[in-house]
Amino acid sequence: MTDSNRREPQGFEPLEPVAPLTTSQDSPNTMAQDPTQRPGWERATLEKLAFASLNEQKASRRWKTFVRLGWLAFFVFLAWFALSRSTPSTAKTTAHTAVVEIKGEIANGGDASAEFVIAAMKTAFEDEGAKGVVLLINSPGGSPVQAGIINDEIKRLKAKHKKPVYAVVEETCASAAYYIAAAADKIFVDKASIVGSIGVLMDGFGFTGVMEKVGVERRLLTAGENKGFLDPFSPMNDAQRAHAQSMLNQIHTQFINVVKAGRGDRLKLDTPGLFSGLFWSGEQAVEFGLADQLGNVDFVAREVIKAEEVIDYTRRDNVAEKLAKKFGAAMGAASVGALKTSPALR
Repeated sequence: MTDSNRREPQGFEPLEPVAPLTTSQDSPNTMAQDPTQRPGWERATLEKLAFASLNEQKASRRWKTFVRLGWLAFFVFLAWFALSRSTPSTAKTTAHTAVVEIKGEIANGGDASAEFVIAAMKTAFEDEGAKGVVLLINSPGGSPVQAGIINDEIKRLKAKHKKPVYAVVEETCASAAYYIAAAADKIFVDKASIVGSIGVLMDGFGFTGVMEKVGVERRLLTAGENKGFLDPFSPMNDAQRAHAQSMLNQIHTQFINVVKAGRGDRLKLDTPGLFSGLFWSGEQAVEFGLADQLGNVDFVAREVIKAEEVIDYTRRDNVAEKLAKKFGAAMGAASVGALKTSPALR
């Protein structure tokens, strides 16, 4: 076989490099969709969580600071109002009629307490523009002590400042309220006002009978045989009852003497039950000498004092005090009042 006829074995042609097979997990699009396939994804995730926690803590601190500053501003506002009273602070030189309201129960710590009423009256009397003072009364009564203090102060201020004082009754002027009105130069009423009730009472409750039926024993220890005679859970004997009645009679006599001194010859002493605790309409009060004539504040200012402009000098609670009474003191007082069973004198 010649060389020309001899066939050389053919070799393989070189193959081109083949790209490695890739799975769906290794594709760039898949890595973008699944961050856990990226290198160092754990570190990045921890950093994000740490920064998010820090930002949340900062926001929480800012909110707490804002809330604390808000409460601080609120309490500063309340304190500022607590130091201010809504009474006239500057003298009004023009002629006017000064009005001081006595409304509600006359009691220590109340709106019609001696402290508040006297403070308002002093401001009114000291104002050079005030030509007369009107006590605008709408009260069923209250403490004889508070009424007596106000009565004495009215007489003192009248003598010192040489200004007239007039009582003007709205719906009611009874008991301790009339005790105050008796110090006025004149008393003006509406024909349907309730006036009078010149008397004293002490009220309370006794639960001894109930305790016996229920089988409850009262254990009260005292030093002094009469120390607990007003205790509602203990019986009252005749001697103790007589002592209490003697005290009431004495205070009643004081009340009668104040009314007689204030009203003088205007009183019709022959009126049945005049000092018995009865009360009358305004029209009857004028007839019996308990009041002088019919009239209201505007009438007295215009026709009697001759100063038609009326200025209110009443001491009133400010916003802070009203809030305190509504949400704090008032609730406490109501709770104590609900549990209180000792007799009250009025």
